[in-house]
Amino acid sequence: MSRFKDYIPQGVIPATLAAFDAEYEFDWAETRRHLAFTADIDGVTAITVNGHASEVHACTIDEQTRMMDESADEVGDRMPLICGVYTDGSHEAARIAKMADTHGASALLCFPPGSMGMGGIQHRPEMGIAHMKMIADATDLPMIVFQYSNELGYPLETLVRICEEIPNVKAIKDWSPPQVHARHIKTLHALPRPINVLSTNSAWLMSSLVMGADGLLSGAGSVIADLQAALFKAVQAQDLKTAQALADRIYHTTEVFYADPFGDMHNRMKEALILLGRLDGEAVVRPPLMKLTETEIACIAEAMTAAGIACDGARGLEAPALAAE
Repeated sequence: MSRFKDYIPQGVIPATLAAFDAEYEFDWAETRRHLAFTADIDGVTAITVNGHASEVHACTIDEQTRMMDESADEVGDRMPLICGVYTDGSHEAARIAKMADTHGASALLCFPPGSMGMGGIQHRPEMGIAHMKMIADATDLPMIVFQYSNELGYPLETLVRICEEIPNVKAIKDWSPPQVHARHIKTLHALPRPINVLSTNSAWLMSSLVMGADGLLSGAGSVIADLQAALFKAVQAQDLKTAQALADRIYHTTEVFYADPFGDMHNRMKEALILLGRLDGEAVVRPPLMKLTETEIACIAEAMTAAGIACDGARGLEAPALAAE
């Protein structure tokens, strides 16, 4: 059963990282320390686990289950947990959804299966609808549709059908480019049952929030959730001057996190946590992800300094930003 019944995804939702030891095994003590630090930040409204940021692609179902258990034990009594559903098969997606429900999730982040690529979802909308319905049939948990910006992104007509035909769907995590993102916000907010839009466009977060996004779900929140929460609060208050100043600070971080190759983004965030002293040991990632060069790590250190980020958080923020509910 979920710990937070009838949860509606909104606000500032970091996707946390996973700590590994030198043998590529989970370091659960450090993973839990990271979870606790992130959940304690003013303005964070939920935590996402078993997503891209925690290298779910390289984790077994047993490890994903333990991630839910460790997370629920560490922070689940004070904050909703969102569990990623990441797999290429719909039957397995339903099993993951049931696991998440049993182990304390309050919502699901539903990744599009890679098996819907090669033009599939673009021409066969029934593939995406069937996938989401199989997850919904397995649990009553609220669902967040992860809307990709590439060939796995649902066409708008399909996205609307999913939202209208599956009552469990409460939000999307939108990775779309600006004009499409704005269209999603306008269209989904105007449905008879409005759907929340969570931005994952961290590299242009202020613009996304000004468009009317209902919050954000971001791997960068594993490092900069306090800056994101302060920015969200400033935009909600229509405080342009403060929002611009915060966006300027965030810019330093996203310039290094989302540099080419884009796939190294979470490697970089993990190195940032090591540099800040929020994780101990080495920034170990599971292959095929690879360790960053010392030159790139030095650039990350410079970005943390430029953004005014220290071990205990971003400097100079008003407190509290936005209380978690």
